[in-house]
Amino acid sequence: MKIYIDQPRLKKRVLLSHAASLGGFLMLMSGLAMPLFLTGLAVGSQIMVIVGILVSMSGIYFANRWVRKPRPEDSLAEALRTLGDGYSLFNYTSLPGKHILLMPNGVMVLETINLAGEFSYHNGQWKEKMNLGRMLRYLLEEHLSDPTRKARYAVEDLKAHLRDSIGLATPVPVSGAVVFLHPLAQIEVKGAPIPVCKVEKLRKLVVTKAPKLDPDIYKQISSFLEERTLQSSL
Repeated sequence: MKIYIDQPRLKKRVLLSHAASLGGFLMLMSGLAMPLFLTGLAVGSQIMVIVGILVSMSGIYFANRWVRKPRPEDSLAEALRTLGDGYSLFNYTSLPGKHILLMPNGVMVLETINLAGEFSYHNGQWKEKMNLGRMLRYLLEEHLSDPTRKARYAVEDLKAHLRDSIGLATPVPVSGAVVFLHPLAQIEVKGAPIPVCKVEKLRKLVVTKAPKLDPDIYKQISSFLEERTLQSSL
């Protein structure tokens, strides 16, 4: 399997995450120390402490997303590593679908959730069981939101791009899936509009016996997704 990712752009995001964490911490410590040396700047000290806390929390949030390993692209690559050269994984595209898998017989948008905990989908609603640990980390981690809705939107957007940007006359099979990456994630899903699975089950989901795409169409899609991955903006 081929893997595409803009490494320089990813490194910038990692650097910004570290900078925000360190910068926020330094602002916080400076705000706490300021009254010891400049007693007339109590209000400025309080403002600096508050801003420092917010910046530091933002840095931790983005560090959990871009620094903590394994990152989503690593988990996806490990789960799909035995697939042949007909499969290509495009990570962090400039499209709504940040992880897109090009297969010999179609395209699949992968909406990833990298959270530990218990998650369920019933009667069109996602729910997350909250415990003390999750509540304490809630502001520092990504949120569940509605991953099936996000994936379906990304699928429709990709279909439109393939139709309008490339000008494909023949409709291309585009599907979506929600993938839970964290090894401590527990999921219970009934009646979801698209497939939902843990990452270790993903390979079984993507390998199908559907007819293969026309080679020229496959190349056009591959070139389009590569451009939207390696030339996407920060």
